[in-house]
Amino acid sequence: MRAPFPPNEAERLDALRAYAILDTLPEQIYDDVIYLASQICETPIALVSLVDDSRQWFKAKVGLEVGETPRDQAFCAHAILTPTDLMVVPDTQQDARFAENPLVTAAPHIRFYAGAPLVTSRGSGLGTLCVIDRVPRQLTDRQQEALRALSRQVMAHLELRKALIEIAQHAVAQEQYQQQLEAYQHELEEANARLEQQTMTDSLTGLMSRHAFERALETELDRVARYSIPLSLAIVDVDHFKSYNDTFGHPEGDVVLLRIASVLAASSRASDVVARIGGEEFAIILPNTTASNAFVLADRFRRAVEKVPWERRPMTVSVGVTTHTGNTATRAAIMQRADKALYASKEAGRNRVTHGDRPD
Repeated sequence: MRAPFPPNEAERLDALRAYAILDTLPEQIYDDVIYLASQICETPIALVSLVDDSRQWFKAKVGLEVGETPRDQAFCAHAILTPTDLMVVPDTQQDARFAENPLVTAAPHIRFYAGAPLVTSRGSGLGTLCVIDRVPRQLTDRQQEALRALSRQVMAHLELRKALIEIAQHAVAQEQYQQQLEAYQHELEEANARLEQQTMTDSLTGLMSRHAFERALETELDRVARYSIPLSLAIVDVDHFKSYNDTFGHPEGDVVLLRIASVLAASSRASDVVARIGGEEFAIILPNTTASNAFVLADRFRRAVEKVPWERRPMTVSVGVTTHTGNTATRAAIMQRADKALYASKEAGRNRVTHGDRPD
């Protein structure tokens, strides 16, 4: 079902073009926003989508190859009709507006959509910051608020962009122009720094994010190559977490993740790097740690979680550990080895540690 045009369509299109953003090259700031949105909402697809007169165009995208789609297929064209509201479609096949949409019936097979409109100060919806999944689902209240907050960040950067354009167009004195430009540039850099910090921190637990973890692991691998010191990695997965969420609800699941994050941080050494790298998955980088010491530390993590006086039901974790002592290795290879060891712990009954490189 094609969305009708908003009552202020002409004004809306004029406002969109004033930002001079359509068909521009990718920019890191918008890529960082959608990365953060995808991580927080745990969706494979996230977009900054702008609704033009006959198309929707993506300023930033993750999990999707195309750069634009026809407007009459655009979910965002519906979202901008109520620019003050977050539009959530839990199951597109159960929504008459979208059940026959080509984006639902064919690739990318959208089943879930949530879009936070990008709204000007005059109330015009330019497009959305949206997250998409290929399975029906819902967002938690925390995820919805985060999506709204990130959409405001996108809009703030668009406003800064527009301000810079207006300064360039209207400045009559070169000195005044330069001073204002520097001031806005400083604001932009500060905003970029804040957003960079957000991408480095997991929004729920306060631990390092996966993005920050991957950077830290690369740094440690470089140190191994330079100094020939051992490096160990432990991946920790919460046992039967899905059934816990299904039984007690996602808010209670968040409480468990927060508690486990706190336990892992308290049980680690000052030199260790603790991160949340997935829904219920954590990773701990153990610098300058041999295989035998890594096993002892990993079992310390496991026992610390097991000893927590859990209110709902006992919770445990499974741990996979790997140790690298060679001169060269890729981050992907180290992660794969630790994942393999984690899988072995699960197969052996969970609530245990497996070190893939440690002899029995």
